[in-house]
Order: sequence, then C-alpha cells, then structure tokens
Amino acid sequence: MFHTGRNDPKWSYLFIFTAVLGALEALTIVAGWWYLFKGTDVPKSVEEGYKMISSQFRKFTYSELKEVTGKFKEEIGKGLSGVVYRGVLDDKRVVAVKKLSDVKQGEEEFWAEVSVIGRINHINLVRMFGFCSESKHRLLVYEHIENQSLDKHLFDNNMTLQWNHRFKIAFGTAKGLAYLHHECLEWVIHCDVKPENILLTRDFEPKIADFGLAKLSKRDGLGFNFSHMRGTMGYMAPEWALSLPVTSKVDVYSYGVVLLEIVLGCRVSGGGLNDGNGRDLRSFRKEVKQVLASGDISSIMGLVDMRLQGQFDPEQAAAMLRVAVTCLEEDRNQRLTMDEVVKELMDFEERNEYSSNSW
Repeated sequence: MFHTGRNDPKWSYLFIFTAVLGALEALTIVAGWWYLFKGTDVPKSVEEGYKMISSQFRKFTYSELKEVTGKFKEEIGKGLSGVVYRGVLDDKRVVAVKKLSDVKQGEEEFWAEVSVIGRINHINLVRMFGFCSESKHRLLVYEHIENQSLDKHLFDNNMTLQWNHRFKIAFGTAKGLAYLHHECLEWVIHCDVKPENILLTRDFEPKIADFGLAKLSKRDGLGFNFSHMRGTMGYMAPEWALSLPVTSKVDVYSYGVVLLEIVLGCRVSGGGLNDGNGRDLRSFRKEVKQVLASGDISSIMGLVDMRLQGQFDPEQAAAMLRVAVTCLEEDRNQRLTMDEVVKELMDFEERNEYSSNSW
C-alpha cells in the first residue's frame, strides 16, 4: 500500500477493517457488562454497584459516615481501639461505626488489610460492611448488634442470664474463634477476647467483635508489635509478660477466663476472686481442678452462679469447667486448640437444645 496513491481505493479497506474491529470490541465490552449485571438491581454508579454486588463491602467517605451518624452523635461503645457510634445507611440498615484511634498504616496498606477482614464471614463473627481511609481518619462500618455485649448481661445484678443462653454463648464463641484460627485463608488471632467483645443478638447468638483489629494495629520493623497491640489485664496469657512469640493460644487462654466467668456469673479477671482469702485466678483454677477430679456434683454445683437458683445442667457445667481449666494452662502447649474446644462442647449442644425450656 506504500506504493499506491493517497486516493487509491485500497485505503478504504483499511479504514473499514479498523472501524469494524473497533465496533466488535465495543460490542464485546457492552455485552460483558450487560451479562455481569443482568437481573440485578444495581445503583447508578457502576463502580459502587460492582462492589456492593460482589462483596457487600465498600469504601465510604468521611463526610458520608459523618452524615449517617448524625455527626457522631450517638455513642454506643468504647474500647482501647476507639469509639463506636450508631448510624443509619441510605438503605435503612442500622450500623455501628468505629473510629479507630491507633492505626498508622497508609491508605493502600489499610485497604489491603481491611479487605481481608471484609471477606471473613461466619455466623459468630460481626460482619463488616465497609471502611473509611481518608486523610488522618480511619473508620470501620459493622453490622449493628442490638442486644449489647455479654458483660452487660452477665455482671448486672438486676438481670440473670439463663443457663441455656450461657451455654449457647460459650459454644458459639468457641466456633467463631475456631474459624479465625483454623479455617480462614489468612491466619487471624483476636488478642482481646473478653465479654465486652462478645455481642449478643436478640436470640442470644454470640458474635465476636474487633476480631480483625490485630491486623490493623501499628507494626514495627520485625512484624507485629504485639506488646503494643492488644490485650486487657486479667484476660492476657502469661506469654505476653514473658515476651514469648504470640500464637493463637493467647486467644485460647482468654477464652478460658471468659468461660469461667460465664459459669460463675462474676468477674474472675478483674480481682473478683480476691475475697479476703487471697485467691487469685491461678489458685482458683487449681481449686476448680481439684473439685472436678473429686467428681463431687454438689461441689461443682456450688461453683455455678447462685442467681440461677439451681436451674442449670450439671453435666454441661462440669464440661465447661473442664474446658476452662485446660485452656488456662500456663504452658501453652498443654492448652486445647479452639477446634478441640468445639469438639469438647459439641456433645452437649444437643442437650442444650433439648433442655432449653427447662434451663
């Protein structure tokens, strides 16, 4: 064609071929988008619509979250990681918006880590809907759990948590932690298991909150700065003080403390056992172990929350106490894994369903 004139008809073939090729490419793109979104009620914004369809997980702007929370008006919770506010999205979903107080990652790194947490989905874990990473602001948007946290029901003398609900909470929490430790594509440890981080639905189904914040905490040059990261005194495993490498067994220890509190109905983590006899958690664990070894049912019943007035399943209580003392072994290699905890309690789950009306 270089040897033909500018007005040679052969140039028209090139133009026609290029136009047809471009039209086919455009048609392919349009057909692909139509096939992807057909039959789905999507927002006008294709980008936001794709995010909502594919993962129900999106990035919010700070002004959006400021508006849905009424300028952060209604505070519904507060912890080491930040303050939680109630909000209502445009689609009328009630959400919990947490303003994080100690996250130092850049926007790209924050997005990468939050997106991992956003893909984690289990009935006993609080669902994350999205996040905000804008300027200095770092916020997380969670589903709102209406029945408050376990501590409100367990340690309030004006209410008594029924036994079947206690076992349900203990078993569901164990399943949630087992999922984090053994089933997630990325290994996740909670680092702050305590009643305040176990939220309850209307049916007293437990949902673990703040399970991913360990991934969002400040890092040092060698990896996670665990000493700075997480933990509440009384629930922290001995290896924190011994500067040993932190593994999932720190969560197992914390779960053991929570399990004791569920059975006893009082704090054992905050000095609640120091009753003038100088008992602490370590010595109390030994006492419980001795009671279990004796097989004395009346002694075991004496450990259970008196507010229940005997309305509980003694075999379930004994099983929960056995699991708790094993989880509280000082040697972490002697502790159960969360998978093993679930198996230990699973045999008693059917009893809980059968006797729920009695307890």
